[in-house]
Amino acid sequence: MNNRKDEGLKALGRKTEYRTEYDPSVLEAFENKHPENDYWVRFNCPEFTSVCPITGQPDFAEIRISYLPGRRMVESKSLKLYLLSFRNHGAFHEDCVNMIMKDLIALMQPKYIEVTGFFSPRGGISIHPYANYGIPGTKYEKLAEQRLFNYEP
Repeated sequence: MNNRKDEGLKALGRKTEYRTEYDPSVLEAFENKHPENDYWVRFNCPEFTSVCPITGQPDFAEIRISYLPGRRMVESKSLKLYLLSFRNHGAFHEDCVNMIMKDLIALMQPKYIEVTGFFSPRGGISIHPYANYGIPGTKYEKLAEQRLFNYEP
């Protein structure tokens, strides 16, 4: 049976160090014990914050991440620390969602992933950016296209 030491995880079970600026290096992954299966993993982060790159005012959102894992999976504590690292990062809502998706793709090469941001209203308008990805040339690319074209927040 694998344990934390075998997986090389650093954050899990240790004193938490919070980053004050965007830091994808805190993300950690572990081996998927069922890579032959297609199954969903979903994370909800209802307390995501970043700051407006123009005004510096805080933006609040719920970030939803859903993916079909490949060989690697994201470790949840490291994901929490990563998402918290956006707290003082100046980026538009759409940028945050795409950065999160691309960083997770680089970390674990999922079969399919989608990231949605449900940002709280500012000036009477809320923004819900959505980004997704499926492995090119596979049924997962077709899934990404289908879900993108039928997206409903």
